[in-house]
Amino acid sequence: MPRSNVIILTDPESDLSWHQNQVTVLPIRGEYFRDKLMLQRIRSYIIFLEIKLEKLSQEQGRITHFIFTDSDIAVIDDLGQIFEKYQDFHLALTFRNNKDQPLNSGFIAVRGTRDGILRAKNFLEKVLEAYSSRYMKASRMLGDQLALFWVVKSDASFDAKRFSKAHAFTKEIGGASVLFLPCATYNWTPPEGAGQFHGMPLDVKVVHFKGSRKRLMLEAWNYFSSSTDISDMLCLILKSGRTKYDF
Repeated sequence: MPRSNVIILTDPESDLSWHQNQVTVLPIRGEYFRDKLMLQRIRSYIIFLEIKLEKLSQEQGRITHFIFTDSDIAVIDDLGQIFEKYQDFHLALTFRNNKDQPLNSGFIAVRGTRDGILRAKNFLEKVLEAYSSRYMKASRMLGDQLALFWVVKSDASFDAKRFSKAHAFTKEIGGASVLFLPCATYNWTPPEGAGQFHGMPLDVKVVHFKGSRKRLMLEAWNYFSSSTDISDMLCLILKSGRTKYDF
């Protein structure tokens, strides 16, 4: 995505000296304690959207869409098509066929219109409230995902069975039009199993190196960058093992 800009949300104390075009570091004050890290991330997303909402009023006519991702994610295709193909959503989440944790918070897309930013911010505020009131004792890496699902399933008309099929769909949730995208394409995780040979589906646009898979990020990215076709990555051996924090 050569026209995109990368914004790193971090704490004010961290020294991230970054000398690369189209990369900006945005420090946000908050509680960056280990047991509150995911809670703070939601707060940081909300603050970021508030900043963009204010700037939008000063930049009439200019629309910039936003995608929040984990730092262990690699984008390997142009995600701008999401906003063109699905034109009626305010924010997008990714789902998988998992009864207790169907939503993964590692990828959240927000339409850059005033209405899109405002409704996405309001939605995340509901998630923050659910996290603070219900899931503070959850594992430090799970609270936000459980809170996301709580907000979604609190809508009486929502049918969680739709998560069983890897097809995108849109649903009005808490005043926001939410686009649900399958993890198989937009938040794909390399299969588990040390030393096993695994292929990569050709329609994958986002790769999520969860848990111990993080050690494969540089190798996989260099391999992908040096190849001429995404299908070449089908030959990559992903030597990943399951870990306690593999969510």
